[in-house]
Amino acid sequence: MATFILMTKLSSEVMENPKERAKKGREWFKKVKKVCPEVKWIAHYSILGPYDFMDIYEAESAEIAYKVSLISRIYGAVSAESWEALPYDQYLKVLKETLKKQ
Repeated sequence: MATFILMTKLSSEVMENPKERAKKGREWFKKVKKVCPEVKWIAHYSILGPYDFMDIYEAESAEIAYKVSLISRIYGAVSAESWEALPYDQYLKVLKETLKKQ
């Protein structure tokens, strides 16, 4: 399974009402679990900076990551980006293999 990082920025309308935000968040998570049951959730953070939330999850393909991002947009995200991430030890392995072939 590949690791993905989902970065989301919500609309100001969604952020104005904390109770409604919590409800929307639960609805979003329920929908993602229904459409993408194979996704394994690792972490969910509220963050400072240009994005409001960061989720880390594992999925079998980029197509599944697309679905997670699309559902996020449907449930109030102005922006939803899924980035594929490679654990550092795997990165070092890939780097070593790449340099060997030069």
